[in-house]
Formats: sequence, structure tokens, C-alpha cells
Amino acid sequence: MVDTAYDRAGQTPSASPWAAVGVSAFDEMLYQAVLNQPDAGVVGWALLTGASPARVREACDRLLSLGLLQPPDSMGGLRAVDPRVAIRALIRRRETESELLAATAEEMATAYEAGLLREEPSRLVEVASGEGAIAARLEEMYARAEHQVCLFDTPPYLAPAAPQVDLQADLLSRGIVSRGIYAATGLEDPKVLSRAFRMVELGEQARVLPSVPLKLLVVDGCRALLPLTASAAGGYCAVVVWHSAVTEALQKLFELAWQQATPLGQAADGGELSESERTLTRLLAAGMKDEAVARHLGVSLRTLRRRVSELQERLGAASRFQLGVRASQRGWV
Repeated sequence: MVDTAYDRAGQTPSASPWAAVGVSAFDEMLYQAVLNQPDAGVVGWALLTGASPARVREACDRLLSLGLLQPPDSMGGLRAVDPRVAIRALIRRRETESELLAATAEEMATAYEAGLLREEPSRLVEVASGEGAIAARLEEMYARAEHQVCLFDTPPYLAPAAPQVDLQADLLSRGIVSRGIYAATGLEDPKVLSRAFRMVELGEQARVLPSVPLKLLVVDGCRALLPLTASAAGGYCAVVVWHSAVTEALQKLFELAWQQATPLGQAADGGELSESERTLTRLLAAGMKDEAVARHLGVSLRTLRRRVSELQERLGAASRFQLGVRASQRGWV
């Protein structure tokens, strides 16, 4: 039942903001009486509120427990607590209670979902067909993320990247951890490479593998989305998997791949490298083949290999592996 306060002029009930912090309409009226007539005492407050002294005493006990009244001391009877202090304390208490209730809801939801899965295992997965349906599921999953998002990124790219880029950017702005593992073959596309570097600039933790087993999005380790089609010929079709042993296994798969992947970092902004050299070190760190790197830089293979050789000479590296290690030590990648 919602507490109400009365508009004395029209004698019609109106919602009271005090109800939000657990104060009834009568208790609010009594608190106002104590504020206005602090020395009236229980009998005087009963006259002001039109209630019996017994009801006033009960309400005083409630106001004491809520921290709106001070208990009697040697100097006199009950006194009101400064409303600015008391009301803020009530709000903080309600916020704490709400947070505890939300945490309890999450725990109960886990048990609820487990019960549903035992009763009807088909609830474990939901198939999304069509670009619009998949985009809606992506948006929902990103919006519900609380801790971290893990992503496998690999060709083919069937849908425009812009919506997911915006969702990831918003996610990072909320302080959610985002980790992505990119397939080196995918980074050979200049648009994909540019998007990956943009995500790194925004705060994504990115790594690269020569190949990635599948497209995958795992949110908070308990919700996952992965495609059911492997090529454009198959159309747009994906599956959402809810919290279960399947999502736990997909999260473990990501963690194993993460350990094996190479960091995709940003080159240092210092004066040690020219702009073209910074780009070169980043492309090499991505594990791209010489042909793809040369295409990105718009140079011949011969020119590319000469530039790589020059970098090796500058760092005293006998191999490309050593080049990568020493460039990393200097913060170039």
C-alpha cells in the first residue's frame, strides 16, 4: 500500500516523497509538528495532529528508529534531528538496502535460471535470425554488462561494424573491461585494422592470433553470442547462450586463447620512431604477413624488408622475434 499525504485545501490524497524512505503520512505529519512545536510534548503533538497520545508515542518510537528524532536527555524531551542530516541518512540507508536487495536478486536469479533449465533445457539457447534481431541482442548484452566483455573477432564480416564499435565505446566509457582477440587474417583488411587500433585507443585490451576459431562474444562469463553461419551465403543467424556449463566452457576457451595471443598495443609517441616506423611496428606486432604489411604501407616487398632490416639493425636484433621483444621493451608496441 502506498503512503499518502493530504492536501489540506482540497482534502485529496497526494503521493508523498517521504514514502520513498519509509516514512508514513502520519509520521511525516508528526515530524513536522515536532519541528514547529519542539516543546509541545506528546500531548501537544497529539492535539496538533488530531491523534491520540498513544498513537503519537508509537509514531515517536518509529521516528526515533529512523533517526528523525533524538532521544530525551537531561535537558528535556524528544527533539527533531536536523532534516538535512536525517533525510540524507535515510536516503543512504535506503540506497544500501536497495543494493543488498539487487545482489540478492542476482543470486536468486541464478537459482531461478537453473530451475528453468532443468525443467525445460531448450531455454538454454535462443536463436536470433536476421541482422536486426542480432543487433538487438548485441545491444541488450552490452547494456547488461557489469564486469567484462570478451570478444573473438575473425572473418567473414557479414554485418556493418559501426553499431558494435559504438556499443564497445560506450561500454569502455562505463569502465567495463573489454578484451578482444583478433585474427591476424582479419587485420589484413585496413578497415578492420583501423577499428582494432581505435578500440585500443579507447581502452580495449587487444591481442592477436594467427587464426581465431570462431566469432564469439561472452559477457560477464555468463551470457554468450556466437554465429550459426560461417559465410555470407548462410545469411544472418546467431545463437544466444544463457548461463550454463556451455558459457563457462566458452569463457575458458577465451582464456586459453588469451594466454597464447600476442598483445596488440600502441606504438610509443616519443621521437624514437617516425610515423611510418610506428605503423610498421604495430603491423608486425599484429603478426601480419609481409605481403599484407606492404599493402597497408603502400610499398613493395623489397622496400618493406629493407625497413624491417633497418629496424633490426637499430635495435641489434638478429631476428624478427628479437625485434619484437626489443621493440616491446622500448614501449614501441
